[in-house]
Amino acid sequence: MNKGKALRAGDTIGVVATSSPATEEVLVKSIAALEDFGFKVKVSGTCRETYGGYLAGTPQQRAFELNAMFADEEVDGIMCMRGGYGAPQILNYLDYDLIAQNPKLFIGYSDITALHSAFGQHASLATLHGPMATSDIAHGLNDWTKQYLLRAMTRPEPLGKIVNPPGEEISCLVEGQASGQVVGGNLALVAALMGTPYQVDTKGKLLFLEDIDEEPYRIDRMLTQLALGGLFDDCAGVIIGTWTDCLPKKRDGFSVLDVFQNIVVPYGKPTLWNVQIGHGTTNMALPFGVEASLDATGCELTIEESVTV
Repeated sequence: MNKGKALRAGDTIGVVATSSPATEEVLVKSIAALEDFGFKVKVSGTCRETYGGYLAGTPQQRAFELNAMFADEEVDGIMCMRGGYGAPQILNYLDYDLIAQNPKLFIGYSDITALHSAFGQHASLATLHGPMATSDIAHGLNDWTKQYLLRAMTRPEPLGKIVNPPGEEISCLVEGQASGQVVGGNLALVAALMGTPYQVDTKGKLLFLEDIDEEPYRIDRMLTQLALGGLFDDCAGVIIGTWTDCLPKKRDGFSVLDVFQNIVVPYGKPTLWNVQIGHGTTNMALPFGVEASLDATGCELTIEESVTV
């Protein structure tokens, strides 16, 4: 896999708007927070654009500026401004050869799942599923989240064992051991990519999933789509993150855990539950496209390879 360099104090982070817009007030806060981390910040033009009410510029504009950030020799790493909606729109406009030839640490999650999958498959780029500028960093990260993010960004070494914060236990849904590259991300986006050239490739890999604001019946539908598409047949193991505000409306309705037990557990793949990665208060950085080992019996996930050089 291609990898960007580990970032150092004084390096420049390019902030890009690949999806939905943000307010100027929150953007300014995010820039100040990144500068407090010790980085310089370069902001793409669409970070201050709104198109159609829910997009930060046209698909072509957003793709052009993301391509430009990879080509810009002054930019050392790239962080998405926020998620929301719109990243899948730009996939056909990206220059994957350019990106492969200019690898940089690329950070984001949620809607950015589409870009993680596209970069991994079409530019062989290892990426970082982690907090973003206006949606997270502008509002302050808790110590656990900040620690994992900065370690992944600045140290060219494996993250090692992923440890939840106190009070949040990782549990096992299916016992066993597995290893492989980590792929996946937000369930809604993984489902949306099915049947496209950017579909998440799970063959021999560890599939990570998380989501927010989805009722269990909708999660059931999306997991069923992944199952029918062969993703659980192909994967080596499953890492289940956080499910923020995903409660059933009916008292007797299935919970998210019930849905995973009904759909995913029967595949018999080693499966971890409640890894604190996703839209929750804690969102630990998780490298994609690098080797990891999963010991579901011991409730452990270990990142064996660095996402940077």
